[in-house]
Amino acid sequence: MISDEELTALMQAINNRYGLDFTNYERTSLKRGIVRLMMKHNMESIIELWSLILKDNEFFLNAIDDLLVNLTELFRNPDVWIQLRDKIIPEISNKSMKIWHAGCSTGEEVYTMNIVLETLNMLSRAKLVATDLSKTALNKAKKGHYSLATLKQYIVPFLKFFPDKDMKDYFDFHDKHANIKSKYQTNVSFKIHNLVMDKMEDKFDIIFCRNVMIYFDETLKHRVLDLLHSCLKDDGYLIIGYYDIMPEYGKSKFAIHNVKTRIYKKK
Repeated sequence: MISDEELTALMQAINNRYGLDFTNYERTSLKRGIVRLMMKHNMESIIELWSLILKDNEFFLNAIDDLLVNLTELFRNPDVWIQLRDKIIPEISNKSMKIWHAGCSTGEEVYTMNIVLETLNMLSRAKLVATDLSKTALNKAKKGHYSLATLKQYIVPFLKFFPDKDMKDYFDFHDKHANIKSKYQTNVSFKIHNLVMDKMEDKFDIIFCRNVMIYFDETLKHRVLDLLHSCLKDDGYLIIGYYDIMPEYGKSKFAIHNVKTRIYKKK
């Protein structure tokens, strides 16, 4: 068990050492992440973890993945992508489009978006910005390489969106892995970004921030929602995760577009 005092002290030490403030992250999730990290490295005491995090920069950058579990899938929640294809993107119908994937993790969501854009002949007219706090996750996302076992897990949602397509239309398959075709990578900029602390100056037509706010307390949710609201163009769309709950504060800034798919529109 990790006590509240131990958690607070460790988070303060991380903030002092790396400038990353986890103070207002959801404490139960952080405790689970710390225990997960300790078990992974066979540590019996939080003091061991504390010492390694503060001494080894590379260890800490990799540890972020365990502290904040990155969850993403190809065509995750297919109804979201169907709504984007059939309603939202045709409605925007700009000559160009800009999309931000905040907390992109290992990139499956980003490449799903580009596949959807291609079906609407929008791939060449869209620019995607994909950001995450985890350097490890971003490196995986940039490569676009996924194990065959991982891709197998995505077959069902893929076929719900594309009943008559094959993954080979979008991936180059090898013995043990497949990589996304290069045309789905050329319009993506990957950047390290801390939603809680960093600014974002660009304006976007669509922002994805899915299953990220589950890690935040109300204070951080308000701060992040302010940022996302300021980064959306007028009538832009915000898409949150199925496990995210829009706080009352957010309802003053975003109107529900489709409650089932957690899609909101900027007020």
